[in-house]
Amino acid sequence: MANKLIYNGTVLTMDAANQIHKPGYIYIENDMIREVGEWKPDDSLDHLKANSSYTYDASGKVVIPGIINGHTHLFQTFMRGVSDHSSLAEWLKEIIWPMSLAMEPDDFYLAALIGCIENLKSGATYIMDHHYIHTFPENDASVLRAMVDSGIRGHLARGGSDLAGEVRLRETEEQIFGSTERLLDEWDGAASDRIRIALGPLNLYGCSRGYLERAAVFSRDRKLISHVHVAETSGQIDNTIERYGLRNLELLHNVGLLSEQTQVVHGIWLDDGELELIRDKQASVIHCPVSNMYLASGIARVPEMQQMGINVALGTDGPGSNNCQDNLEVLKFTACLHKVNELDATLLPPMDVLRMATMNGARAVGRSENLGSLEPGKKADLVTVDMRKAHISPIHRASSALVYNANGNDVDLVIVNGEVVVEGGKSTWIDEQEVIQRAQQRVDALRAKLSVQYPIFSIRE
Repeated sequence: MANKLIYNGTVLTMDAANQIHKPGYIYIENDMIREVGEWKPDDSLDHLKANSSYTYDASGKVVIPGIINGHTHLFQTFMRGVSDHSSLAEWLKEIIWPMSLAMEPDDFYLAALIGCIENLKSGATYIMDHHYIHTFPENDASVLRAMVDSGIRGHLARGGSDLAGEVRLRETEEQIFGSTERLLDEWDGAASDRIRIALGPLNLYGCSRGYLERAAVFSRDRKLISHVHVAETSGQIDNTIERYGLRNLELLHNVGLLSEQTQVVHGIWLDDGELELIRDKQASVIHCPVSNMYLASGIARVPEMQQMGINVALGTDGPGSNNCQDNLEVLKFTACLHKVNELDATLLPPMDVLRMATMNGARAVGRSENLGSLEPGKKADLVTVDMRKAHISPIHRASSALVYNANGNDVDLVIVNGEVVVEGGKSTWIDEQEVIQRAQQRVDALRAKLSVQYPIFSIRE
């Protein structure tokens, strides 16, 4: 790593004052941002150029903090588009579970690697991957290797379920916590601290009360994030009421698993009391608008959550229910979904949506002190978006253009931890076409294997 200078672009710092520098610059020393400010056309800042081994003229581009994708399942890149007309329950039984059981360790590496590249190229420098397929002992390491190799900042929530609907995906508590301990020992802080490990109980209907209670103690003792699917469908609420007499979020709280380190993923079917619990415990909600629409799960009460002071971050969800991981696309869906749901065009202005994707995401992963905004002393994670496109220009407000016009294909430069990982819209660390070709060959082989028992895999268009 060396000194880098990004200059002459429109810089949306996303700091507390929402400062915008136009034109602005970011000066990077190794993995840290040292200076952010107005770029002057005179020679007063020439010393920054002279001290930089890498310079990037961001003219015509917007510079933003790296987006934090608060929830995804990288292995699902192998499953996108198999069927686009299934309910969540059918989708799991006919697509996700069969393909998951057929995949081998190298498949998980390839699927995750494509997913990491896709995230980087659409503006995400940080991903929270909820990985819950443990058919081989090497699966977790395969996903983590992909994170390391791609250059992304990756957080793996080690998923677990002792009551999963697919029996072959169930694990004992000893398997779940033993594996998580090993991951913490071997991977937490790896790749210059780009890799982190979290605890990821799968959901409230696939986990026993005993497991959830143990998870609460485990995460509290080790100061780990707890990342859990909560209240994604109305049927899930019925399940926990029948079993425990408690709604989803009530159960999470009752077992001691709700705290400021908890990420409530989806949180669609929450009542007023549950929202108050989230607020009081200072937990975060990870909102995944695209998958919620795709699976017709419902609409989270995001505007109300924000009014209550609940931290709401954004996620793509897995590419099996999105079907992509275009982080810029998620911005527009977020704004539009809630405007039409409330019939209120004033909701979620662009800067609020961008804050959900950046600073709110950093707060959700416990990194607001060094991620989420472009400020001196923070980690050098940033993205430039080329605005000189027919579908974007001319521009009145950069924030509006980012939320309503731009998409992942407009990302030009991505820097993570001070390293250039995407330049000119292409990965600088990975041969993308070689990876895509290998992945397609494996998916074709898996389809052929599965089509005998699951006709949906034999359908081609």
